[in-house]
Amino acid sequence: MLAIPRKQRAMVRKGIKAELESTLDDGVDRLHAIYAESVRNLGTPVFSKHWFHALREVFGEDCDVLTVTAAGAPVASVMNFYFRDEVLPYYGGGTAEARDLAANDFMYWEVMSRAALRGCRLFDFGRGKIGTGSFSFKKNWGFEPEPLRYAYRLRAGASIPDINPLNLKYRLFIGAWKRLPLPVANALGPWIVRGLG
Repeated sequence: MLAIPRKQRAMVRKGIKAELESTLDDGVDRLHAIYAESVRNLGTPVFSKHWFHALREVFGEDCDVLTVTAAGAPVASVMNFYFRDEVLPYYGGGTAEARDLAANDFMYWEVMSRAALRGCRLFDFGRGKIGTGSFSFKKNWGFEPEPLRYAYRLRAGASIPDINPLNLKYRLFIGAWKRLPLPVANALGPWIVRGLG
């Protein structure tokens, strides 16, 4: 706990004081419902529930789903992957109530604690684009960002595409997606993102 910067540590303690609880789920139902709401609120289509079932099946013991509840109601959930002594929380999100409860902060603390019990020494928070809320959240934990190097193979005369939520070209789509009713977003999302896995 002392390795976490003071302000972030206070957020974890806030979740503990709210009497949040974490459990490992056998399935992906609670994860998918929470993740779908979370990505819709960010303006992003969701993958199908089948995708998450397939990941659990393929990765087996090297994958788990941790869900955080408040008074028995699920408020945050994340799918984690394990490799050697490393844990990577990959698909995660929280409900509207999660922020006030510090449920996401508590969730990642629980992932770290449980991973340490499994023998993990490394926690990989994954990619984040500078200037986004996700990047700031991860940096608040005290992690030092490391630039990622990408290689592109382009046809003659082509330039690297700017497929990025910060690109002005996508703002209209993102704004419209955020306003979709959740059942509509959940029905259309898997169709839009199929093949992007």
